[in-house]
Amino acid sequence: MIATRTGPFRSAALVCLLVLTPALGASGCGLSAELDRESNPERRPTPTPTLAVVPPAPTPAPVTPTTPSPTVPGQQAEGCPASGLRFAADQGDAAMGLRAMGLDVTNCGDEPYELNGYPAVTVLDGSGDPFPGVKTVEGTDQVSMAPEDPGPRSLTLAPGESAHAALYWRMNNTSGVYLRVAPKKGDDTVTVRPPYPLDIGPENVLGTTAWQPSQAR
Repeated sequence: MIATRTGPFRSAALVCLLVLTPALGASGCGLSAELDRESNPERRPTPTPTLAVVPPAPTPAPVTPTTPSPTVPGQQAEGCPASGLRFAADQGDAAMGLRAMGLDVTNCGDEPYELNGYPAVTVLDGSGDPFPGVKTVEGTDQVSMAPEDPGPRSLTLAPGESAHAALYWRMNNTSGVYLRVAPKKGDDTVTVRPPYPLDIGPENVLGTTAWQPSQAR
């Protein structure tokens, strides 16, 4: 029987492995260092990238809308008012700082109604109080860039017929919420809320055209 002597061989292999391992490690470190010297011969430190800190966007201040008061007196009733006339304001228009809004009156009663001249209009705030400093005038001469007023004419509105007038003003930064209107000065008034407020502001002029047949618009 032949005996196998493994002790010296295993010892020699272990010694060889211990000798080769540092050499491999040194070789690897030497190659890495050489590549680093070639790419950065002056041995300047590589800057460490940093993440940019973006501040959060500022939160816009909340806008508080003008809330009309539900207790404004004189608001136009549903259906046909006792006067037999019903008023309505349209959505308006704007260009180059000039504002325009249509005002219509309809004979919703059973009798013809005679109409002549200009509507009586007062701008009100959200509480139903007259807007301070707003001056209402007949005609459009005092409102810059407003169209010419066609002038008054006598109208007879049969039941179901309407007449139209236009309101003009220059843009400002505060809003009138309601209109107190009448067919002419001295008549009973009703309060109408237009679809959009009038950005007329204080110390401004509201010009009105004379009543015209609605088909003439």
